[in-house]
Amino acid sequence: MISYETMQSTLDKTPPDPLVLFNQWFEEATQKELNDPNAMSLATVGADGRPSVRIVLLKGIDNGKFVFYTNLESRKGEEALACPFVSLCFHWKSLRRQVRIDGDAAKVSDQQADEYFESRPTDSQIGAWASQQSRPLSNRSELEKAIAQYTIKFDNMPIPRPPHWSGFEITPHKIEFWEEQPFRLHNRVIYSKQPIDEGQTWSQIRLYP
Repeated sequence: MISYETMQSTLDKTPPDPLVLFNQWFEEATQKELNDPNAMSLATVGADGRPSVRIVLLKGIDNGKFVFYTNLESRKGEEALACPFVSLCFHWKSLRRQVRIDGDAAKVSDQQADEYFESRPTDSQIGAWASQQSRPLSNRSELEKAIAQYTIKFDNMPIPRPPHWSGFEITPHKIEFWEEQPFRLHNRVIYSKQPIDEGQTWSQIRLYP
C-alpha cells in the first residue's frame, strides 16, 4: 500500500462559483509566477475538424467571460469566428497548478475593442496595422517596411483600431482545476453547467487523477 503525505491543497473545500476559485489562484500566480501568469493555451478547431493550439494572453474577465485580443484574420481568429467551440488552459508550473476551460467564443463589442486598443503601447498599435498575421512573409524586411510606412502614416495622431483587429470573450461551461500531489495522485475538481443556460448554477464533481 502506498504511503504518502498530501501536499497543501486549496481543493479540499471549494466555493460554489469556480470564478471565485480561479481569481484566488490567478492572484497567487500573479504574485509568484515568474513569466506571464496570464498566459493561456487557446485551442480552436479548423474547417477540416483538426484542432490547433497556441499561447495567448488573458486580458481580463468581464462578466464571467475570459477575454483576449487578436487579429481576426489570423488562423485563431478565423477559426474562432467559424466555430465558437474553444478550450483554454492555464499552467502555473511554479505553483504546480493547472486550469482547463471549455467554452464558447464570441467577438467583444467594438467599444470594448476600441478601449483596449487605445490602452496599448504605440508600437503595438502600429504592429497591429503592419502585421498580416498568419499570412506568408517573404522576409523580415517586408515587415519592417510596413512598420515604417504605418509609423509615418500615423505620426502625431491617434492611431485608430484596424477593422481586422478585435477581441474574443469566452463564456465557460466547464472549468477544471488540477493540483499536483505526490505519486501523481493529483487533486482534480471540475465545474460544469449547460452552455445554453446563463442563469444556471454550477455543479461540481471530483475526478480521479
